Amino acid sequence: MTLALPVDTAPALPAVSALLRAVHPQRLVGAVVLVREHGVLRHASASGLADRESNTPMRRDHLFRLASVSKPLLTTVILRLVAEEVLDLDAPVQRWLPAFRPALADGSRPPISLRQLLSHSSGLGYRFLEGDAEGPYAQAGVSDGMDANPVTLQQNVQRIAQAPLLFAPGSQWLYSLGVDVAGAVAEAATGERLQVLFDRLLAQPLGLRDTAFATAEGARLATPYVSDTPQPHRLREGEVVPAFEGSVGIEYSVARATDSHRYPSAGAGLVGSADEVMAVLEALRDVRASQLLPDSVVAQMGTPQVGELGPVDPPGWGFGLGFAVLRDAAASGTPQTAGTWRWGGAYGHSWFVDPARGLSVVALTNTLYEGMHGAFVDELRDAVYADLETVR
Repeated sequence: MTLALPVDTAPALPAVSALLRAVHPQRLVGAVVLVREHGVLRHASASGLADRESNTPMRRDHLFRLASVSKPLLTTVILRLVAEEVLDLDAPVQRWLPAFRPALADGSRPPISLRQLLSHSSGLGYRFLEGDAEGPYAQAGVSDGMDANPVTLQQNVQRIAQAPLLFAPGSQWLYSLGVDVAGAVAEAATGERLQVLFDRLLAQPLGLRDTAFATAEGARLATPYVSDTPQPHRLREGEVVPAFEGSVGIEYSVARATDSHRYPSAGAGLVGSADEVMAVLEALRDVRASQLLPDSVVAQMGTPQVGELGPVDPPGWGFGLGFAVLRDAAASGTPQTAGTWRWGGAYGHSWFVDPARGLSVVALTNTLYEGMHGAFVDELRDAVYADLETVR
């Protein structure tokens, strides 16, 4: 992978730049934003502060705790194993994890496929989405992959299997720990650790140097903050922050990013840079050039897997394999083209790829949750499209 231009010589889009000036420091402490159109770098900026207390400016090479930005990256790793016929998207994952047999309320234990795990239609859930601190995932001691729980990947999968399935696999959509379980499937099928698989199947082909489940370069990590008034507050070790109204919230371990002993969460555990996230998205967008995956597999990633079921906010989106897919642009009220991919990360990140426009946008911030689902996300999207229309 060839990294883009240095920060001081990178191009800047005017509406995007104006937006970034407006959001610092009350809404976002710092951000790295990259925009590519048909592979050409149209905008690159590092703005605000990586650490407010030391007045450290954000740099383009700062590292971020990627949270759920990990999902499309590890889904790509798993789909490379599918392309190699090591894994099968539609076979029961019990082929590789025979003890993983969570039960429905009626006591039955239906098979679960890798496709269902990756599309969040498996019947699994997330601990942070439980409305009660004594919910079944909490009672089982399940880790969401972002806390300091010393559980191993195999132990966490065992705990997930102890909790009841929330619905019959394939019948509904619910954001879940399915990608973490898929990571355990990949380990069991290959006999290789997930970090080794990530290095072999994604990092080495794309030349990624900074993306991993832990970093030894803690000084390069952007400090995380939490949206608050009058300004964001510094995230505390072990702090629990509700992501949505009615949920118990996510428990954050800031130290996890430098601790290689914590289990490799395929759904939330990576550390990386904006340029390397962009490199993966661009390799998927232009897969004929990158040859990272067969065209047919990427087409499945970008196809809603559970009909019209998927995230309810915003409307018009379904879910493919690893990310949400725009079904109805009019219903969503977006300038993006139908077939656009998107997702984000709880530490304050968002990204989207509009394949029809050849457009990829990555915004990694250090402010949760404004950078993930705050007004900034749609404001940035609209600024990008406005800028690109202006220069045509």
